[in-house]
Amino acid sequence: MSSQRVIDTDGHFDEPEDVWPDLLPARYREMAPRFVVDNQGRYRQLVGGRLKPYIPFPPGAKPGGMSPGGRDPKVRLADMDREGIDVMMMYPTTGLFFYGIPELDVTVALCRAYNDWAHAFCSASPERLIAPVLVPQMDVGASLAELRRGVEELGQRGAVLRPNPVGGRTLDDPALDPLWSLLEELDVPVVLHEGTTQDVPQVGRDRYDNFLFRHMLSHAFEQQMGLLSLICGGVLERHPGLRVLIVEAGVGWVPYWLDRMDHHVEKWGFASLALPLTPTEYFQRQCFVSADSDESLLPFVVDAIGDGNVCFSTDYPHPDHAFEGIVAELTSRSDLSETTKRRILCDNAERLLGR
Repeated sequence: MSSQRVIDTDGHFDEPEDVWPDLLPARYREMAPRFVVDNQGRYRQLVGGRLKPYIPFPPGAKPGGMSPGGRDPKVRLADMDREGIDVMMMYPTTGLFFYGIPELDVTVALCRAYNDWAHAFCSASPERLIAPVLVPQMDVGASLAELRRGVEELGQRGAVLRPNPVGGRTLDDPALDPLWSLLEELDVPVVLHEGTTQDVPQVGRDRYDNFLFRHMLSHAFEQQMGLLSLICGGVLERHPGLRVLIVEAGVGWVPYWLDRMDHHVEKWGFASLALPLTPTEYFQRQCFVSADSDESLLPFVVDAIGDGNVCFSTDYPHPDHAFEGIVAELTSRSDLSETTKRRILCDNAERLLGR
């Protein structure tokens, strides 16, 4: 499968601290993200003028210690070439903290700065590097304006939202309908990306202080609740042209969650919004989920829900997975058919992107 086209649906930037002052208006430069040392000697991020909760670094790691490809498009493209990746969709690292900033004007300024920087980064190879728009999710009007600017002026494809409640709204809040409508109009997908930033409502935050526990819970369960909101809250029924990608939560939970939603709609549907399709049918029509190449449950998922909604991801340059050999790890699997591999590596992502 050496000629197989590969689209990575979950890569990341490692936004350099020194880019923010040049991108932000003068009045917001003090709000620029940066690492500081707290009173326990720990590195923590200061974002929007507020100290963010502590996140432990892997042993030996330090701020800015990820692959240079997180900051330099030439390095990233070389790394992609080495692994056989043709296209990479990329999301923020520091920018995931913007959703927890309470001041709208600061959030808008930071989102605009990030989108301008991501656009410049992707201009090194616009057909290979894709950065969906980071929107100020707390405010619908501001999100509409930044999404339209990002897609129509900068050429970005899609929007990145958190699955968590942001601005007091879950994803099925009717106030968000204009945003879903604009995504349909622009014919670009929405990507739900969780991050254990601990500064927005988040599963596990109220009962655990262990970061491993918080990380394990937040990524999977916030995405499950986000999907529940979109399907059973009627968003996908009202917006049949909306395409949704769920990333960085694995795929083993998907058959269970769809089966549970189907059962609840059948038995408890009288307590909720009436829907003409089953949750599984909405998912298969409009949703995609990213898989890691080494997930042992991947064949089970394909057997349970089919191979038409699963995409490939690396999480580059984050340390959750080894990047070297990651494409070969999937192409060499004997428990997936060649057709399924092709769909996961490319075909499904092309449908997601509307290509």
